[in-house]
Order: sequence, then structure tokens, then C-alpha cells
Amino acid sequence: MTRLMAAGNGYTNGTASHKYTLFEGTRSALEHLLSRANSQLPEECLHHIVNVDFSTANTGSPYFPSPLKQTEAISALKAVEAGVAATIADLAEGSQARGIEVDLERASAFLFSTYLATVGGMDKAHPKVKKMLKDTDLLQAQSILYRRLSANLYQTKTPGEYFHLHGSLEATKALNMVGLEGHRPDLTDYHECIRIIEDHVSRFTADELEEMNCRIKQAGVTCLKWEDFQATEHGQALIKEPPWKLETLDSDSPPAPFPFKPSSAPKPQILAGIRVLELCRIIAGPAIGRGLAEYGAEVIKITSPNLSDVPFFQVDGNLGKHTIDLNLRDANDRKTFEELLQSADVILDGYRPGSLIRLGYGPQQILQLTKHRQRGIVYVAENCFGHVGPWSSRPGWQQIADCVTGVAWAQGLAMGVGEPVVPPFPMSDYGTGCMGTIAALTGLYKRAKYGGSYMGTTSLAQYDIYLLQLGLYDKRMMSELREQHDDEFFQLRHNDSVDEVGKRALKTIRRVHPELFEERHMQECFSRGFNANIRTVRPVVSVEGTWNGFLRSSRPNGFDKPTWEDWEVDDDMLKT
Repeated sequence: MTRLMAAGNGYTNGTASHKYTLFEGTRSALEHLLSRANSQLPEECLHHIVNVDFSTANTGSPYFPSPLKQTEAISALKAVEAGVAATIADLAEGSQARGIEVDLERASAFLFSTYLATVGGMDKAHPKVKKMLKDTDLLQAQSILYRRLSANLYQTKTPGEYFHLHGSLEATKALNMVGLEGHRPDLTDYHECIRIIEDHVSRFTADELEEMNCRIKQAGVTCLKWEDFQATEHGQALIKEPPWKLETLDSDSPPAPFPFKPSSAPKPQILAGIRVLELCRIIAGPAIGRGLAEYGAEVIKITSPNLSDVPFFQVDGNLGKHTIDLNLRDANDRKTFEELLQSADVILDGYRPGSLIRLGYGPQQILQLTKHRQRGIVYVAENCFGHVGPWSSRPGWQQIADCVTGVAWAQGLAMGVGEPVVPPFPMSDYGTGCMGTIAALTGLYKRAKYGGSYMGTTSLAQYDIYLLQLGLYDKRMMSELREQHDDEFFQLRHNDSVDEVGKRALKTIRRVHPELFEERHMQECFSRGFNANIRTVRPVVSVEGTWNGFLRSSRPNGFDKPTWEDWEVDDDMLKT
């Protein structure tokens, strides 16, 4: 394998005259990624990966006001994703050199694509956007500011110790846990809400909060520094794992060639004819299905009508898919699901480990339900804490992973505030989604070449481990970022909400790096599901000889009929 050019961990690379660039930082990140994930990749894809062309107009400092190498991390992952996709294309046309490009600006935009998406011209922060969305916030956790702030980082009873309370889908549970009422519509001031909730959280130590949190089975975690996470039993177990893992479920079924089905796209799509059942919600899991839809797969997102989902995240997350509601505890809906399953190639599981097993649809159970057809299955599961270690069964979301691994402390310390701050945007979600997409692509490739069924696993914490292992920008780089970006951003505190962090980040990035917001990165198409135009970020990668893109606009959860038939094509999505 050709050795890639390495870059330093900070502002300089061994000499005072050599300035760090995103380009060489990305090459270094790719080298690190290949060293960690080499065993998880087909050897045939390596020549594609190392020859990926990274394009960027950025010759200055990083895009985000953060010490974390997010652009480099996701661009390296996208290079691996594209390399595996190109190897699949080789199965149809024979191995050949292919021009593969990863756009660093678009990769960066992908990391906050839900903030860039609009429905009817309104983004997620627009005060009137709710009227455009299906109300899937069943427990009204997002209904008022006080309840939204039940998912936030607060100081505990012990000075310098912080706990991330997390009631984003079940606010009442989290608030009651610390002795507060579930509903306080009289509290409308942002700082007053934070003061009252933090006052109650700070009556407990982190250990007490952990115990209470465990008792009610709620997401929430003590905020650790990177070195402290590495010292935990769970951290030690997870750090030994690659960023994603693919294991053989069974070897009995024969090879299952890719259908390479003709489509309406301008060029062949790599996954045309591949069928995916996505059992996920929020961002990370749906980002896997979104990634597979981008390569042409037919993805059906299945959600329960009895489980909450954040309404706006569906605008970006459901791009290219069909969406259906099924209650997998209901006999008729189970029958429908098992009928869909018979021609599925990929199952995506975005729930806590064991949840789908209890419903009868874990990997081994899916294997038995499809064994008679003699065509293997690829099952990919993502979660917060990973699939090994003592915390693997804990619930969690992006902020939980960012707090437990040390990402939040790294952000806050680099900002000079001496306390953790959750980084802007759900970047760990999108990075994890990309890793899950790579696992699914690799499983499909192996199924086509060798037969069998495969199980892929990844997690938010594994993305954060990969990110932190790349090192942080040094003080000189952070000083430059501070000079460029708004002072208002660097005045954020530990208890500022993800909405506030995102709002300030978006404002300063838009001013400093307008190139991330250029029209060339966006696509717009009318959505029948939302009955409005949807704007979203275009695909990050291009693979010569194929077309990478979505055939249909987005829709809310539960919009379509439960069938593999009648897949429409929205012509406006085909425009390049």
C-alpha cells in the first residue's frame, strides 16, 4: 500500500515555517484510519482509497471553532466509504482505476447538514417551522424551553464535576429524577430555566446521579476527560476495537451478486436494486440508511407510531427513502415486516443492544427468518457506547458520547473556559453514520464475493475515540481560530444548550467561511410528504463511472405504504 503523507498534530509539522493545512491533516487522518480499520476492509479497495483526490479551496485554518479535527476525520471516512463503493462497482465492470473525489467543504457541511436543511424555506431554528412538520414528539419533550433543557450539561454537587442530564425524548423522567416538575410553562426565560434545573442537579454528586439515572433507565452520563475515559474498564475495552467491526454471522448461503439494477439516474448507481430495512431514529442510524440511499439502495425506514422521534431531523435524515410506521408488537404489523424482510439485503438497527432481540428481530433471529431463501443478510447495528464493555447496554445519544469520551472537555478547555462544552452540531452522529455505511458496503461486498451473512457494529463513542486519537489543534491554532471567530462563541459555558451552541457556531462559521454555504453544495426539490420544497446538502463523494445521489426527496416518518413497489423518482434530484 502506498504510504500517505503524514501531518503534525498541531499548527506546525516539525518546523516553524510549515503551516498545518486541512489537506495534509486529512491525509494523516486517513493513514491513521487505515491503520486502525485495515482488518475490516477488503484488500481490493485499498488502491482506490489511497488514490482518492481530496479537493478544498481552504488554504487557511479549519472551518469549525473547535480543537477537534472534524473535517479531517469525516473526509478520511468518506474516502474509505468511496473506496469500498468503487470496489463494488469493479464487480460489474472489472477492476480499474477510477477518479474518486472527496470535497472537504461538502464533507464539513455534511457534519451539520440538519442545520443547513430547510423545509418550505425554514431551517430548524425558524419559529414557524413546526407547522411544516409531522408531530412525532409524542411525549412533548421538545414542546417548551424548560422541557428541552432537561437534555443539558450541568454542574454537580462536587466542584469541577459535571453530569449530562438527557431527557430529549422523555423530559418528565429526567426532571422528576432531580426533584423537579415535568411541566413548567411559566418558565420561559432561557437563563432562568438553566438556573433552576442546575440548582437541582447540583444537589447530587455524579455517583448519585449515575445511580438514580440507572434506576429509571434514562440516558445521562458523567462528563469525563479523555484520559479518565481511557482509564475506565469500558474505555479500555472499546479502545481495543476498530472504529467499526464486521463479523461473519454464517457461511452457509452462496454468493449473492449485486443486482446493479438499471435506474433513472444519469449513470449506473452502485447499490441500485439493493433493499434496506432501517429500524432507527434521530440521526446516527438514519444517516447510515441515508448513505446507502445515496448509492442507489431502496431504503425503507420503519418507525413505531408509539415511539418519539425529533420532527425536524427527518427533513435531512429521510432523504432518498420511503418511510412506514409499524408496531412490531402487533401481530399484523409483524407479518407485514416479515414479508418485507424476505427480499431485504440489509437490516439497520439503531436501538439499544437487545431491544430488537426482545422483539424477535435480532441478527440471529433475522438469519433464521431468511435462511430458507439461500441469500445472506447484512445486519448493521449502531449505538452510543459500543457493543463491548460494561457500559454497552446503556442508552445514549450524541451529547452523551461526546461527554463520556472526553470530547466535551476537549472543546471547553481549548476555548479557555475551564469547563466542558458540548461541541457544535451533531457531528459525532454523522461520523458514526458514515462508519455504519462503510460496514454495510463491506458486508454487501463480502456477501457478493464469498457468500454468507455479516454483522456490522459501530457506535458514537467509537467515532469519538477515532476523532480524539487524531490529536487536537495546538494553542497556536486555537489562538488563530479565536481571532477569526466571534467572541460570543467563546463565551459559551458548560450549561449552554446544544441549540445555543449551534446557533452561535452557525453565525460565526457563516461569516468566516461563507464557502461552506455556497449554492453548489445544496440541492432543492419539492417533497410530496412535506408538501413543500426541501433543501439539503449534496453528496460528498463522486466515483467515476457511477452516479452518487438521491432519487427522491425527503418525507416525514410513516408517509408511505409498506411495500417494495412504486418507488417514485423526483426529476429535480437528478440535476447535478
